[in-house]
Amino acid sequence: MERCSFAPPRTLCGRLRIRTERRRMRIHATLVGAFVVPLVVPAVVWPAAAATAAPATSVPTGTGAIRCPKPTRTVGSAGELHEALRSARAGDVIRLRPGTYRGRFVARHSGTPKKPIYLCGPAAAVLDGGGVGKGYGFHLDRAGYWRLVGFTVRNSQKGVMADGTRGSVIQGLTVRDIGDEAVHLRAFSSGNIVQYNRIDNTGLRRAEFGEGVYLGSAKSNWDRYSGGRMDRSDRNLVRGNVIRSRAEAVDVKEGTRGGRIVGNVFDGSALVAATADSWVDVKGNGYLIEGNVGRNTPVDGFQTHEIVDGWGTGNVFRRNTLYLDGAAGVGINDTVGGNRITCDNKAVGGRLLKNGRCS
Repeated sequence: MERCSFAPPRTLCGRLRIRTERRRMRIHATLVGAFVVPLVVPAVVWPAAAATAAPATSVPTGTGAIRCPKPTRTVGSAGELHEALRSARAGDVIRLRPGTYRGRFVARHSGTPKKPIYLCGPAAAVLDGGGVGKGYGFHLDRAGYWRLVGFTVRNSQKGVMADGTRGSVIQGLTVRDIGDEAVHLRAFSSGNIVQYNRIDNTGLRRAEFGEGVYLGSAKSNWDRYSGGRMDRSDRNLVRGNVIRSRAEAVDVKEGTRGGRIVGNVFDGSALVAATADSWVDVKGNGYLIEGNVGRNTPVDGFQTHEIVDGWGTGNVFRRNTLYLDGAAGVGINDTVGGNRITCDNKAVGGRLLKNGRCS
């Protein structure tokens, strides 16, 4: 499969560079739950590059990024990491040395709002799950207030899975070569942040399950993951990520509400058109989709869907830039209605809307 990345308007393949030092960032205050989170929307430059260039290694950075404190424990092997996770307590800071950690890793102890638990490492610290056919690369299993920062997760069925987590941050990871989705917040995981990650080469097991970031659960899975109730994985922030996936870059599921999808960069060059035809699907309510940039889609940029009666509405789309060169659809396809699409959204090479007007 051709590894085609972002490109300037007249080139299909290219390399993205995010300039955060030479251009002034625009900062907007976005309400996330009960907290005001500054939103940084970076300037994006689309320089030409070879047709086989890999996806961009640079991701947006800005206000809200966290730093890892001085480690309380340093590990250098899979066995040491398993033990550190088993014994982790509030306030611990686990540092990964560079190297390959083979296995599937799980955290079951929680931090606190004032004393989160950190797992930090460079991109050269690689959690390798041993194959895309099964397992989670890293699993937050009812563990809240974690900070996962900097390392790489690869070669597992699912990348980072969060079940029932709250107040956690997934930041600066490289998640790639994954069988299904890269990052999934599920089973009443609320008030979390997924930011400044690089996600690439998902859906290697089944392309239709290869989302970049997945919020909530499909109605068909509520019995399995949320006791038959709506999976209210609410108020999650997805910010400043660079995502190239075989299914939607961000999939917002029915039953979730109040999240933010802001300042991300989406590359749809790997989308499998038979099962995924947009960068973002919004089936939840009350989301803000703002300041994102997308390129390469077979049909639409963003779509809304009503899977459950009354859902997929009350969302706001503003200040997004949508490159539609060669796409069969439109920038924002609001199939549900009741969503606000502002006129500062920009569609390049196609129409912004299929029906109605911007406001």
